[in-house]
Amino acid sequence: MAPHVDLSAFLRRCRARLTPESVGLPEQGAYRRVPGLRREEVAQLAGVSTDYYTRLEQGRDITPSDSVLDAIARALRLNDAERTHLFDLVKPKPAKERRRAPTVQRARVGLRRILDSFDDHAAFILGRRGDVLATNHLCRVLLADFDAMPYRERNLTRWIVLAPEARELYEDWAKIAAEMTAILRLDAGRHPDDTRTAELVGELTMKSEHFRRWWDDHKVLNRTFGHKRFRHPLVGPLTIDYQAFTLPGEDDQTLFLYLPAQDQTSQEAWRLLASWNAREAGPRPHSATPSPTERSTS
Repeated sequence: MAPHVDLSAFLRRCRARLTPESVGLPEQGAYRRVPGLRREEVAQLAGVSTDYYTRLEQGRDITPSDSVLDAIARALRLNDAERTHLFDLVKPKPAKERRRAPTVQRARVGLRRILDSFDDHAAFILGRRGDVLATNHLCRVLLADFDAMPYRERNLTRWIVLAPEARELYEDWAKIAAEMTAILRLDAGRHPDDTRTAELVGELTMKSEHFRRWWDDHKVLNRTFGHKRFRHPLVGPLTIDYQAFTLPGEDDQTLFLYLPAQDQTSQEAWRLLASWNAREAGPRPHSATPSPTERSTS
């Protein structure tokens, strides 16, 4: 990733989406040469010089203080995920940390046992860049059998963006795929020199026009909770509620739990899905170990 290029584009996008009225500034005439706020208006709101903000937006090699970044975040009306992304872009990881030997993420055996114990929940663990590290049997029936995929294809964002069956499964596919792109953008800012992330972004950029447009929007999103609507090939319409949990001691791993929404259609569809799935229920031997040629990538 190129943090200075991304920082420049991110700040321009955030500035363009605001209007003077939305931040309490007077409209200076009906004709404006730029969409959204001008650089000098952002600088005014943040309490910094126009020259300083301009150099920052241009991606110059400067290191603003936390207080300046906070002021710019407030001026641009950034949410929590966007503020985190701004700090990540301005302050990339130290060089000595970037040079350390890359490792392969794995879910702990104990966590896999917990996932397999869930009979009524679809559960899975995502790692960095949306890699699928572990799933339980109900998740495999609801979404896809990621363990059966080649190692480098076990990525939720890649599957949602590229797989035809994912486009059929999600009722709001474009919305979900755009959100996954924004989540990947947030992760890429946190780990700007992750080679696997760069490879994934490159592949999706080449293969999906939709992804290229969403990636260029520079939107970021942090996953917490929500709902998704499905058109499941086995049980028909189904809405699920999900919760996301960051795992203690594993900052780059997130546990997702899916349950049916409380409407009758979703409840009945879920019971049918769980009943159908009971024929195959049970732990599966872990097959997510990368090949020897893949062990050196993170």
